[in-house]
Amino acid sequence: MQFASDNSGPVHPKVMEALARANTGYAPSYGADPLMDTVREHVREVFEAPQAAVYLVATGTTANALSLASLCQPWQTIFCTDVAHIHEDECGAPEFYTSGAKLTLVPSVQGIMAADDLRAVIAATQLGGVHGVQRGPVSITQGTERGTAYTRDQIGALCDVARSYGLPVHLDGARFANALVALECSPAEITWKAGIDAVSFGGTKNGLMGVEAVVLFDPALAWEFELRRKRAGHLFSKHRYLSAQMAAYLEDGLWLDMATRANAACAALAAGLEHVDQVALHHAPVINTLYGDWPRHIHQRLHEAGAVYHVTEGVLTGDDPEERLSARLVCDWSAAPEATAEFLALFDGR
Repeated sequence: MQFASDNSGPVHPKVMEALARANTGYAPSYGADPLMDTVREHVREVFEAPQAAVYLVATGTTANALSLASLCQPWQTIFCTDVAHIHEDECGAPEFYTSGAKLTLVPSVQGIMAADDLRAVIAATQLGGVHGVQRGPVSITQGTERGTAYTRDQIGALCDVARSYGLPVHLDGARFANALVALECSPAEITWKAGIDAVSFGGTKNGLMGVEAVVLFDPALAWEFELRRKRAGHLFSKHRYLSAQMAAYLEDGLWLDMATRANAACAALAAGLEHVDQVALHHAPVINTLYGDWPRHIHQRLHEAGAVYHVTEGVLTGDDPEERLSARLVCDWSAAPEATAEFLALFDGR
C-alpha cells in the first residue's frame, strides 16, 4: 500500500536491462556516447522538433533550474504558480542557478494558473524602472502539483500572454508523460506548437532510476546550457548510464505505457474512494495524483496497517478523532490492484 510518491516506485526491468547492456566495454564520456545520439534523435522525433537541443541531467531540480537560468537574467523574475515545485520544493535552486532571479507567484486553482491572472501579475511587475525587478520567463507545470493537467488551449493562452510581453516559457514536465496520455494529444501540441521554449522532460517519476531530459526548442540556447550544466557540476562523466535509461524509456513507447498504468491505478483508487462516505476528494484526478480528506481516526488506522502516504494538512496525532485531515496519494507504474483493494478495505475497518 505504497502511495507516498511515484519517486518511491521501482525502476522498470527494461531500464535495468538497458543499464546492464550499457555496462559493457568502453564508451566516450560526457555525452559523446553513441547511445546519446540515439536519445537525441528519438526525443526530437517524439517532439517533432528536428532542430531541438537535447541534454540529460540526473534530477528534476537540475533540469528546471538550469533551463530557467538559460532563459533568465539575474535581475528578472520568474512567474510561476503559488504551488509550483520550483517555489515549494527546490530549496531555492532556481534562484541560485539564475544568480539571484526571484520568483513571482501567480494564484492557481487546483494547480492551474489562468491566463487572466498571469496577465494581471505580469502587468503589475516592473513598475519601478531600474529600481524594480524586471519581467522574466513564465514557468508552468504539466501535469500540475495537484494532479490536474493544462489543456492545449490553456497552455496556448498562457503562452500568448507571455509572448505579448516578450517573455519565454518553460514547462516543468516531471509528470509530462502522465499529462500527455490523459490529454490524448501529441507532445508537440502541448509544447512548442503552443509556444513553449524549453521543457524539463521527466523520467524519474515514471520508472527510471534517475534521469531527466532538457529539450530546448531554440538551438541558440544550447551552448549556454552546456556551460551552465558543466559549471553546476551536472555534466556526468559516465554519461552512457543516463543515455541508457532514456533510450530504454523511449523505445517502443515504454514511457507512455508506464504513465498509462500509473494514471489507471490512480483512477481506480479514486473510483473506490468516491464510494466511501467519510472521504471527500478535492477534485477528480487527471493524472496519477489525488487529494482528499477524511477523519483522523481513519488515517491512523490506515497508517497502523502499513499504508504509506502523506498527510498534507493537519497532524496525524491529535485529540479529535473526527477532525478531517487532507492527504495526497500518488500511484506509480507498478501499483498493484491488490494493494489498492487492501487499502480501500481498511476504510471499512476490515
